[in-house]
Amino acid sequence: MKKIAVLGSTGSIGTQTLDVVRNHADILKIEVLAANASDELLEKQINEFKPSIAVLCDKNAYEKLKARYNGETKLLYGEEGLIAGATSDKIDTVVTSLMGFAGLRPTMAAIEAGKNIALANKETLVVAGELVMQKAKEKGIEIMPIDSEHGALFQCLHGEDMAKVDKLLVTASGGPFRGKTIDELKNVSVKQCLNHPTWRMGRKITIDSATLMNKGLEVIEAKQLYGVSYDKIQVVVHPQSIVHSMVQYVDGSVIAQLASTDMRLPIQYALTYPERLECVAPKLDFWKMQSLTFEKPDTDTFRGLALAYEAGKIGGSMPCVMNAANEIAVEAFLNEQISFLDIYDIIEAEMLAHVTLVQPELEDLFEIDAKTRQNVKEKLSKIC
Repeated sequence: MKKIAVLGSTGSIGTQTLDVVRNHADILKIEVLAANASDELLEKQINEFKPSIAVLCDKNAYEKLKARYNGETKLLYGEEGLIAGATSDKIDTVVTSLMGFAGLRPTMAAIEAGKNIALANKETLVVAGELVMQKAKEKGIEIMPIDSEHGALFQCLHGEDMAKVDKLLVTASGGPFRGKTIDELKNVSVKQCLNHPTWRMGRKITIDSATLMNKGLEVIEAKQLYGVSYDKIQVVVHPQSIVHSMVQYVDGSVIAQLASTDMRLPIQYALTYPERLECVAPKLDFWKMQSLTFEKPDTDTFRGLALAYEAGKIGGSMPCVMNAANEIAVEAFLNEQISFLDIYDIIEAEMLAHVTLVQPELEDLFEIDAKTRQNVKEKLSKIC
């Protein structure tokens, strides 16, 4: 029986993780649930899964739930509560699906406590990949990727010699604006951005998909997970989202992982590896499949991918700055304070202004993240 903490249980990845647990309750047990502010949904999850601990990051939401809840689950709040849940002696695996930079500290605490990680929070590796991977190696724990692309790469690399890898081919849907020009993107709305053609995801990651920043984050994550150079990571636009990623070897052979566009499959594989079990995700029907197409990404129009490659190659503290600027810029766009294309300009300006710290410690990254966010908010306050 694998005992699990789900950090971000009311979000898209979290709720789909719970679907997987429902389908395999004989081998998967929820012991910790954690959410940001969705107290009513978290209460429903508590009543169903009866975890030992439940956490709400928002104090007001915590107080509301605490006032009406009289069950046996221990209620905690804030970052301290997240860390307590992620390091509980009742669990062995932590699903980290918190949005953005907020997932870093509890993930590091979980690794320090010797917990295996099923990683959906890509920002953890983007911001502090070297520190995270070094600590995981030191503690002898597994980091299993939940992202469909990295789960695919993991399967395509399984049993192979990394020295024989020519390229990691990371696929991208292209988002809702594939093929659009810069002029056509000037006045796109939040609603248009959130209308993703193939995936059902949270609001922030859906905007990142539209800017191609999400794919950029995945490139940095792939570099940290698999230890290859950026020159060996190539993004390929694949609108059907059936091929989740591929690996090309030095002999020219390409191994690909194909599946339906359902996150429950990579989530389940991360939680049950090395076993392959029946999954609630629909299976592909190749008799009905019409075509699979591939193309080069337009990084001149969708600059998020190019900015991420640049930040990754510079390394040190630069990915932290890029990520923080992106998170605040996306939030401003979702609040209709800035335009879609402004997101790129905000990120680029912060990167140009930053003096890179080559080997930052964890606390350095927290300081840099906070400073970058403050810089962006101050600039936005003057123009909004």
